[in-house]
Amino acid sequence: MMNRRTFLWGLALGTLSAPLPADAQQAGKVARIGVLAQGSSTDAPHSGEAFRQGLRDLGYVEGENIVLEYRWAEGRAERLPDLAVELVNLKVDVIVAGGTPAPLAAKHATRTIPIVMGGAGDPVGTGLVASLARPGGNVTGLSTLTPELGRKRLQLLKEVVPGVSRVAVLWNAANPYTLLLVRETEAAARTLGVQVQSLAVRGPDDFENALPAAIRGRAGALIVVDDPLTYLYRMRIVDFAARNRLPAMYGFREFAEAGGLMAFGANLADLYRRAATYVDKILKGAKPADLPVEQPTKFELIINMKTAKALGLTIPPSLLLRADQVVE
Repeated sequence: MMNRRTFLWGLALGTLSAPLPADAQQAGKVARIGVLAQGSSTDAPHSGEAFRQGLRDLGYVEGENIVLEYRWAEGRAERLPDLAVELVNLKVDVIVAGGTPAPLAAKHATRTIPIVMGGAGDPVGTGLVASLARPGGNVTGLSTLTPELGRKRLQLLKEVVPGVSRVAVLWNAANPYTLLLVRETEAAARTLGVQVQSLAVRGPDDFENALPAAIRGRAGALIVVDDPLTYLYRMRIVDFAARNRLPAMYGFREFAEAGGLMAFGANLADLYRRAATYVDKILKGAKPADLPVEQPTKFELIINMKTAKALGLTIPPSLLLRADQVVE
């Protein structure tokens, strides 16, 4: 007869219908998932909760059949290699790493523990995977590789500020993916007759000088390239733009929700919810080398009307109709 212990475990793992490999998910074993992030525990409530909810939807319960080991770099990319080694030494079953620098640090620390990207920018170009269709190594997951977003964001910004002639671009020079977006933005600027002012940062201490440079350079608008570092300091960036009456375009909806004018890009929470499905497949025995890297198929436009009014801007009706969300 089935005893009570076996029955309860059956309920906890009921949604995991595929056979579990003996060496990964033996009956009663608690899977240990390492989470490596360049940000902090307080800067990504939406994505963090989306990842945990994704795990819960797949039958995982923290403290019962899964344990999450977090390592936060607090915006300092130079800390990532040591934090990745800590997770490897804990012998975690899978490492989930967001952005591009974090999975790069994880891959440098281990070539055997599976790594799930939570939204890497250019996984092929940075050597994380051999190809999107067949990653080939111990890394797979989700990518935000869409450099044409640089062009689209500038076009959208110019629709709102048609007379702008100089745009500052804030980007993390320590993240190789962001350079792709900067170059795409520069190419678009040449066709649109706009000058681009580069504001490169590498760590938290650089914002103090980089942001005021936009005002000294007489920029008429600001584009913030999506990246874990700029995401971590989004409130500081949004406040700066508001104080200096600088129309700004961002990559993630959280910027617009925090008071930024506009955001256009992938939904970060959706990416991390999907990351949970990769963890599930790997714990069931799938090899990262055989799991194709996913790219976002939908990009959302968020417009903050309160900020637009504060800046004295009129949002074209055609743009409002295209918006996925209008923050009032």
